[in-house]
This record gives sequence, C-alpha cells and structure tokens, in this order.
Amino acid sequence: MDIKQNYFEFYGLPEAFDLDLGQLADRHLELQKQLHPDRFAHLSDQERRLSAQYTAYLNEGYATLRSPLLRAQYLLKLRGIDTHNESSAPVDPAFLMQQMELRERVEEAPSHADPDSELEALAEEVSNAMEQLRLEFRREISQPGETSLQGAAAAVRKMQFLDKLSREIERLEDELY
Repeated sequence: MDIKQNYFEFYGLPEAFDLDLGQLADRHLELQKQLHPDRFAHLSDQERRLSAQYTAYLNEGYATLRSPLLRAQYLLKLRGIDTHNESSAPVDPAFLMQQMELRERVEEAPSHADPDSELEALAEEVSNAMEQLRLEFRREISQPGETSLQGAAAAVRKMQFLDKLSREIERLEDELY
C-alpha cells in the first residue's frame, strides 16, 4: 500500500467514473481495519505518523470516490485537468442563463405560495440536469483525445454549478422545517 498511488489504485478499484459503491464501502472498511492508528500504538513515532497519514489518505480517497462530482473531478485531474481552481474557464452562456433563472427561483422559493412544493420541483429539476451531465461526462471521458477531455471538463464545470445549487436548495429545505 502506498499513498503515492491514486485513490483507485489505493482502493484496488478500476479507474472509472462508474463504481460499485458497495464494493467501495466494503474496501474502505477493510482498509480502515488494516490502517487504524490503534493497531500501530505500540510501534515507533514514525510508524504511528505513517499510519495517521495512510488513514487521512484513505478517508480523503473515500470521500472523493464516493461523490460523483468529486470522482469526475479526480478522473480529470489524473488526466491533467484541474477543474477545482478554474475561475476563468468558459461556460456555455445558455447554461449560465439557465443557472441565473434557477437561482432566482431558489431565492424566491421561501416566499412562494407553497415553498415546499417549489423547492421539491427545483430539487428534481436540478437532479435531472445533473444526471444528464453525468451521462455527458461518462460519454466524453470514455472517448480518447483532447477534445473529449475538454468536453468532460465542460460537463464537470456545469456539474459544479448544479451541485452548489442543490446544496442551497437543501439548506432552504432544512430552514423550512
């Protein structure tokens, strides 16, 4: 086991967008047991620190691979594209307009005649759009070439917008209850 491996290698899983999340969870538990710092309590300081590093890497990897958006970003990062720190990357203007309209609806939802129904409808709309982008990402990432990688990156950028919007909807739903 080596923290120089990518997360897929570390977990012994195929480097792919579609993962068996049950297999990921099972593998996580196995590795957690193997690497738990308590198993290294009687060893040297260096070995205990190494165990803590492995555990941190394990948990970071699990969080990344479990989330479709983070997994997509990670797959792109492995191919040399970092979508985490892009602020000047172009995004489709029609998509941006759609996002502005959705954001307005989210902001107005608490004062809507039926806020619960409005937030539920918005959540479903965002979920459907996210699924379409996941399909687009799968298609693009599976194709060879720079153009396909750029298409996959464009899908991920849009997914980031929708993910943020989805979290805002969830926050508002929590506030209503």
